[in-house]
Amino acid sequence: MTAADSEYIIEVDNLVAHYGERVILNGINLGIRRGEIMVVMGGSGSGKTTLMRNLLGLNRPSSGSIHIFGQDITRIGKRELYAIRRKIGVAFQGGALLGSMSVADNIELPLRQHTKLDESTIRIMSRMKLEVVNLAGFEDLMPSELSGGMLKRAALARAIVMDPSLLFFDEPSAGLDPVVSAELDELILRLKDAMNVTIVVVTHELESAFKIADRITVLGQGQVLMTGTVEEIQNSDNEVIQDMLNRRPRDESINAEEYLARLTADRRQSRM
Repeated sequence: MTAADSEYIIEVDNLVAHYGERVILNGINLGIRRGEIMVVMGGSGSGKTTLMRNLLGLNRPSSGSIHIFGQDITRIGKRELYAIRRKIGVAFQGGALLGSMSVADNIELPLRQHTKLDESTIRIMSRMKLEVVNLAGFEDLMPSELSGGMLKRAALARAIVMDPSLLFFDEPSAGLDPVVSAELDELILRLKDAMNVTIVVVTHELESAFKIADRITVLGQGQVLMTGTVEEIQNSDNEVIQDMLNRRPRDESINAEEYLARLTADRRQSRM
């Protein structure tokens, strides 16, 4: 079977990642199917951001493999990784627009860096993407002049300007009011159908996740607790998942002796 025939656009096998001596991801196995919206959820410190950074090739894992478009990005060179990234769009949590450039210039930046298109074509393509995200007519504004929802949509326009096959969203609804968040959810669903793109969304917003996801992967303490449809996740008998869904606080007992030992430990010895 060739990479083009594979059901999965991303295949993660036994992924392990560390920050120093601390294990962040511990044996992650995950397959993301072509054309689906996969939502990655989990509590703070569960490994969501680290997983996303590894999938984008920004971090190198300690062990394991990540196949994207059939290539293991943990074992290829910079040139091959660069070619893969040209097929990927990323909409970062805060938008990550360059404040000194207009909306149009921000969106056109990937085209200027990665293509040899003439200026008129670049401008037409950027305006088309602004139309897609309902920002037509705002191309000459500066990022500081946009609302939070408009910043998210402008970042999305930049992420899709190269017509990627794979699109990543980092907390798309974070900081938005419910109405704007719902509009962004609808936009994500329309993009999936219109562009036939595979979408990976990292979020903690339950309502948004349940609305847009084809499948959901829940992380906990650096491991995959479960991957399934919205209904399967909602009906899971995993206590950690149900605590997350029902917003129940974790009841963590504290061992007094271990707590005191941590407080009084000589950290200088641990560094030697």
